Formats: sequence, C-alpha cells, structure tokens
Amino acid sequence: MTVVGAVDCGTNSIRLLVAKPGPDGRLVDLHREMRVVRLGYGVDATGMFAAESIERTRVALSDYVDTMEALGVERVRMVATSATRDASNRDEFFAMTADLLGCVSTGAIAEVITGDEEARLSFRGAVGELDAADGPFVVTDLGGGSTEVVLGDADGVTAAYSADIGCVRLTERALPSDPPTPAELAAATEFVRERLAEAFAAVPVQSARTWVGVAGTMTTLAALGAGLPEYDSDTIHLSTISLPELDRVCRNLIGMTRADRAALGPMHPGRVDVIGGGSLITLELARVLSESAGIDELVVSEHDILDGIALGILD
Repeated sequence: MTVVGAVDCGTNSIRLLVAKPGPDGRLVDLHREMRVVRLGYGVDATGMFAAESIERTRVALSDYVDTMEALGVERVRMVATSATRDASNRDEFFAMTADLLGCVSTGAIAEVITGDEEARLSFRGAVGELDAADGPFVVTDLGGGSTEVVLGDADGVTAAYSADIGCVRLTERALPSDPPTPAELAAATEFVRERLAEAFAAVPVQSARTWVGVAGTMTTLAALGAGLPEYDSDTIHLSTISLPELDRVCRNLIGMTRADRAALGPMHPGRVDVIGGGSLITLELARVLSESAGIDELVVSEHDILDGIALGILD
C-alpha cells in the first residue's frame, strides 16, 4: 500500500503529513506535524528570505525527511505558498528542498503553487469528512501571507480567490505596537476589508450554508472558545463555535498584550505575535458571511491543504 508524504511550507509554518489510503478511500494518518519557522518573515518589506529563515526551514525539513524515510514514504509532494512567490532569492530555497526531498523521492523539489490551486487543495482536504447535505461550503484558509476563500460542494469547487492578506503580513504591515493602538487597529481593519472585498467580489458566498475554517488561527480560536486548558487536535477537529463566541474570543485577543496571549494554554508560541492580526481577518470573514449568507457558526477542521495534497498524490 502506497505511503505518501505531503509538505506545506507557508509564510509562518512548515507542516508534514504522512498518510496511506484507507479502505473507504479516506486517508489514514501515520504522522502529522507542524513547526513555526517564519520563512516569510520580513519578505513583505525586503523582498527576500532572511538567511536565518531559510536555515530554520532547512532544519525542520531535514527532520521531516528523516520521518518520511522511517515511515516508508514512496512519493512526496511539497508545496510552497505566498511568501515563496514574492522572494527574490527563492532559488536558494528551492535548491535546499531539492537536496533534502531527493532522499525520499528522486527529483522531488518544492513547487510554488498558484493561489487558485492552493484554494482547491485546501477545500478538498477540509470538506472530505463533512456531510454533503450541509453544502454548499465556504472554506477559508487563513495563512500567514494569504487567505483563501473557496466555495463548493460535494462535486468540487465552484469559485475560489486567494486574497493577499494573512496574519503575518497584516501584523508586519499594520500592527507594530504591543498591544495595538486604536489608530493601528482602525487602519488594519480598513486594509483587511479592502483585501477581502476582492475575494467576496469573486466568490458568491451568499449561497453557502456552512462555513469551514482551517489553519492555525482558526483552530486556536476554537480551542480558546471551548475553554481548553491546552490544545487538543482531536477535540477541535470538526468542532463548532458560534459567531458571538468567536467575536468575543477575537476581540479579547486583539486587545491583549503578547505576554498575556502567551499565557493562554492552547496558544502556540509561534502564533503569539500574529494571532491579533489573524483575529482581525476572522472578524471580517464572520461579518460578511453572517450578513451575506446568514451563517451563524464556524466549523473548524484540522484537515486542510495537507490532506488535499496527499489525496492528489494518490489519485
């Protein structure tokens, strides 16, 4: 039975899924891991990857390769998203990935994927375990450098847009203070609305019946809303949070100092400084989906682009 490896390298984190196909066609997880490496740190300002960011990513990917070899991975696909599209020294990054991934599968190298493909992979991973009767679904993948908004149903994607706004990019560009000042928050909110308006113009979310959120900001918000003492992926996967509760959690985080955020049990240290930005983006997503589609809750999925990548390898 084929064992596959999927690696997603985004602006903030690099993640690994090792899986095999189950008898029902769904994936059986063998290993799932995430590390915050901040590959995209400063790219918005400098236009290039910092040497230390590439090194952090290399160390993590080297460990992932060891894991894949130990678990018998036969085929691997690594995708690199928004930060990689923008960096002038991206060739250095790709050469590093080729050196490491070639140990698992000859010729393997990270790929830059379009925002549209990123959206479709995220959708496939996110809705795989949901009841088709709850569709159409709107899936939002809130990353470090971009936010994908995807509409579809059991037959696939009908519309998708990758907005040039994410929690790291927003924090670096508009939220330098700790905690943010009212003026910073006002400017950041306006920036978020401008960028997400492009997505909502392209994706007719009015027809959506269920909102599914993926990636670390969304899962952390759900864990905080549930009052968990520490992060528990099994509890969070396919859990729901009402929009009033989501609003409360987001506004609390936005107003907190980073030290206070760090003291929260479910908070990953690598999200402390950027989850305020992620919360601002989430508030705008919730506002529009409530007003346009009558959405009243968020379903949070631990399955996302990684699962979409792995399923694609097995097709």
